[in-house]
Amino acid sequence: MAALLDRADKLAKQLDTARAERSGLVVVSAAELIAHKFPEREPLLGDWLLKQSLCMVHAWRGTGKTYFGLAVAYAVASGGSFLKWNAGAPHRVLYMDGEMPGIAMQGRVSDLALSNDKEPPADYFQLMTRDLQTHAMPDLATIEGQIAVAAFIKDADLVVVDNLSTLARRGGKENEGESWLPIADWALEQRAAGKAVLFVHHSGKGGQQRGTSRREDILDVVISLHHPADYQATEGARFVISFEKARGLTGEAVVDFEAALTTDAEHRQTWITQKCADVELERVAQLVKDGATQSDVAEELDLSRFQAGRRIKAAIERGLISKSDLHDGRKGGVGP
Repeated sequence: MAALLDRADKLAKQLDTARAERSGLVVVSAAELIAHKFPEREPLLGDWLLKQSLCMVHAWRGTGKTYFGLAVAYAVASGGSFLKWNAGAPHRVLYMDGEMPGIAMQGRVSDLALSNDKEPPADYFQLMTRDLQTHAMPDLATIEGQIAVAAFIKDADLVVVDNLSTLARRGGKENEGESWLPIADWALEQRAAGKAVLFVHHSGKGGQQRGTSRREDILDVVISLHHPADYQATEGARFVISFEKARGLTGEAVVDFEAALTTDAEHRQTWITQKCADVELERVAQLVKDGATQSDVAEELDLSRFQAGRRIKAAIERGLISKSDLHDGRKGGVGP
């Protein structure tokens, strides 16, 4: 009986080994993992965008997310800078645009080239835009779409997907977590290949990225753009940059700040940045001290309730107010 059990145990181990070999999975010991030489995650732009980073920027329509995405891409490709972030050296970029009219994209890229002292080396800034295609843009939610773009992203260090609604169309409803899985698998494959991916997406009515929160699980960085409280429609691209998720980043690197796009007499574009957190948080703190609810803060500062809750939490963390200043939520009060 003992010999029979021993033979059965050996067969079971052989079967486990065969299954692992067929799956292509690699399993290592803790010591082997520690000893393994992974490539360094080279910075592409500032502290937040590195090689192998999976990132998202989202905003309400008309806020300026394509301006943001294109400026990030140009800075990375040229080795230049954007806002308070420097690229250091040029890296290859593929910008996939599934929405903008071709002539509008042409104008924005021309403005970028005119307004920057550095220009990308030949073939470092590649663009795939809808109006130049004879067929529909690839759908990254399908294997066919992923295969179609594979050759074009082969040499890219950064792939910008602008935007998820137009370039990941067949994954089901946006609020279903399963619809994100094919794109998540594709993004993780790009990370394993040493590439960074920046998804450009729409914000939902609540101020968060539209659709399933499951998207954020694999992402290193999630940035939201929103208009400041005193924004006027005539101002164009002026928004607050907020880091909603920033894996490995702390302190000044993730403090909210404001950016505004201006144009000089020679039609060169310049971004002006300034800190906004202190002024806005002081306003939030005063409203709460005066008895404002979370809904009141949202209405007064033209924020979503979610964004208002984050500001209230930040005001508490800064010591501008305490939790005792908050009203009982059961009475319609606030609570971050």
